[in-house]
Amino acid sequence: MSGPDDRETAGIDATTDRAVGADSGPDTVTTPTPDTDPDPDMVTDTGPDSAGRVSRPAAERQPYVESTIIMTTVRVIAPFVLTLGAFVMFHGASSAGGGFQGGVIAATTVIMLGFAFGINPVADRLRNEYLGVLLILGVGTFLAIGFGGYLAGDTFLEVSAYETVIDHGSKYSIELVEVGIGVVVAGVITGLFFLLGTGIDSVAIGTEDDTE
Repeated sequence: MSGPDDRETAGIDATTDRAVGADSGPDTVTTPTPDTDPDPDMVTDTGPDSAGRVSRPAAERQPYVESTIIMTTVRVIAPFVLTLGAFVMFHGASSAGGGFQGGVIAATTVIMLGFAFGINPVADRLRNEYLGVLLILGVGTFLAIGFGGYLAGDTFLEVSAYETVIDHGSKYSIELVEVGIGVVVAGVITGLFFLLGTGIDSVAIGTEDDTE
């Protein structure tokens, strides 16, 4: 049988429990913090870096995956596309076409090969030295025909003066000019394609290594 002291002690304990319960409040549910570390396999576009370069490093680029269908198709149609480009260059003087259009079509052949067989393998085969030779030949042909007008007794790039030198000389000279322009256009577009495809950062690193 409990006495008055026991009842008073029990009342104090109950009051203390209610005070502690009020101070602690409801149970708090802790939500786990999600993992914010980026997935190494996921490639994200972080924008330009501190040097202003917008291309991805080679380690972050998606690997090239071969496709038998694309490779076979490009292997078949590439010669026809290149022939069409040459046809448009040579017939620019007398029909629709010209050096700019033919050069773009010829460069399309290289771009198709890059998409089908990989940009890096095609760029390794068609090196910058070859593109430089094409540019020199194109500019040289244009300047040769242009300054040849002085030798024929007329002004710069006056192709009508070649009529006195060779039969249908103006026609042939215009065709050579168109071919020179087409070669230059094809070389520039191909070079830009390789530059953007292989990465601007790798080109900059290679240049720094050469200077050292």
